[in-house]
Parts: sequence; C-alpha cells; structure tokens
Amino acid sequence: MTVKHGGASSLRERYDALLLDLDGTLYQGPQAIPGAREALATGTQSLYYVTNNASRSPSEVAAHLTELGFDASEARVVTSSQSAARLLAEKIDPATAVLVVGTEALADEVARVGLRPVRSFTDFPVAVVQGHSPKTDWAILAEATLAIRSGALWVAANVDSTLPTERGLVLGNGSMVAALRTATSREPLVAGKPAAPLMEDAMRRSKCSRPLVVGDRLDTDIEGANAVGVESLLVLTGVSTAIDVLRATEEQRPTYVASELDALNRPGEESTVGEDRRYSVEFDGTDLVIEPKGGSIGTVDSATLLRHVAVSAWKYPEFGRVTSTDPAVNALVSGWGA
Repeated sequence: MTVKHGGASSLRERYDALLLDLDGTLYQGPQAIPGAREALATGTQSLYYVTNNASRSPSEVAAHLTELGFDASEARVVTSSQSAARLLAEKIDPATAVLVVGTEALADEVARVGLRPVRSFTDFPVAVVQGHSPKTDWAILAEATLAIRSGALWVAANVDSTLPTERGLVLGNGSMVAALRTATSREPLVAGKPAAPLMEDAMRRSKCSRPLVVGDRLDTDIEGANAVGVESLLVLTGVSTAIDVLRATEEQRPTYVASELDALNRPGEESTVGEDRRYSVEFDGTDLVIEPKGGSIGTVDSATLLRHVAVSAWKYPEFGRVTSTDPAVNALVSGWGA
C-alpha cells in the first residue's frame, strides 16, 4: 500500500527498507513513544530493528516490540551483540575463551559463533567483549582490565555515552568503555553505530537495495548511516536536539529531520534539509539572523525552520547564536538553546 498525503508519495516510499533505531526512536524504557506505532503501521517497506543496546537477546527485543504493538520478529532484530560476536569470530580461533563484560544475552551470542564465553581472567581469555548491562560492576571491569593489559583483543558492542530511559538519560556502555580505556590506554574495535559492522549486518540481513536509517542520535544513527553511504532521518524524540543539528559535523548530518516518526508518511520534501522560501538566513560575521520574507509569517513550525537554518549553520559552523527580529521566530529559536 502506498501512503500518500496531498497526492504526493510519502517519504518512506522512496526506500525498500527502514532500518529503525529503538531507544529514543520507537520507545523509551518500557513505553512506546507516542505515535511511533501508528507511524509504522502502513507501507510496504520491510522493517528492521537495529539497536546498539547489547543487553537483551533478539528474541527479547522482538517480544518487547510486539508487546508495544509493533510488527516485529526475531529475524528482523539486529543487535550490536550479534555484530560484536561476528567480529570476534572473524579474528580469533573457534572455541577460544572470550571474557564477557555484559549480560548473558551477549554471552549467548559469543557462544553462538563457536567461541567460549568466560567471566574471569584466570580462564586465559584471548579477547574481551563489552556490552551494556545494568549489573556491570568494578569486579568484572577489573577482570577485563587484566585481560586487555595482557594483550587480549577488545571489542565493544557500542560506545554510546548515554542511554535514554523513561526517567531521562543515564550512562551507557560508552561510559563503561571509557573506564577501561583509562585503565588500559587501549582502544576497542567497535561493532555498533556509528561504526560500520552493525549497519552492514542490517543491510545484509534485510537484502535491501535502498534503505533509510531512522534514529534519534546524530553521533550513532546518523553518523552510522553516513559511514555506509545511506540516507537518514533524524527524529527529535530522543537524544539529539535542535542545537545539536545546527552544530552537527559533516559526518553527522542527516538527509531528513522531523519532530516525529509520522514524517515517514508525509511527502519527503517536507522533511528534507534545505532552504525555505519564506525565510532568509544571513551570517553577519557573528550570528545567524533569520528574517521572514514579506513580513510576518504567522504560525512558525520549529522543525521546518530548523531544516532551513541548518543549511546556513553547516555553511558557517563558527556562528555564535541564532536570532531574528521577528518575535515569534526569536521565541522559537531561543528554545533551541542556540
């Protein structure tokens, strides 16, 4: 079924698969983000759920999605734990001991590729794999430190510094990775976004020819899409904010920006980053100054304005503030933290 709005094909119809982030995009903790389930309910694109979170098994993720009303199956869940296990299997011999810093779900993925998960340095691990677990403590980090300092290969499922929950942002796997980095002076191989392995696995699994990556983080979802050369939609329902979009480095710039996931069902032009004829944006040497063309513009839409201003912000990354002489516009951009 082709979803149309005002006679124009929807954004999603440009693609044959949607590679969807989870935390901050479809749900926060145990709760679905309002409107996300309905936004995905139509269309013919295959839906693949691509998550940096290595704490749960694909079957557990699929069960959670199904419980929240999303169309999901274990085969369409691609996790950083799976990609981390693949990287390990490509680099070390079968049946080799791998010290697991993370949940049993991560250990199961290690075992599934023919390696032997262990939890102690005394088991002589030749590799360490690290994924998010709320139970990670000093003891297991100490075991991992000993192994890494002894020369073990180190693979991190992801390096997300924070994790969105229904209570707000909390520390993510990347914060624990930082502790080991400090203790060992080593850098891990990274499986999850923005590194390419997870995106490559999702594209391979979906057999897509033209996927769209959808996520809420510029530093993982969008940078990960750019790393493998595919287009992306940033939704402002999770971690990244309007000012983050304006300050985005080249490798973190999305194709589309929208306030919510239902942008998938509207014409793609509505969400494309680009100039809007209703405004002009000038760089005065210090600030970006927005002026409506032809007087006041009436109702101001934040996401539309953001997509327009981003063009100038990316051209003049040294800008200080975003301002306007129009009171409505100025009130809106002041809420961006710009």
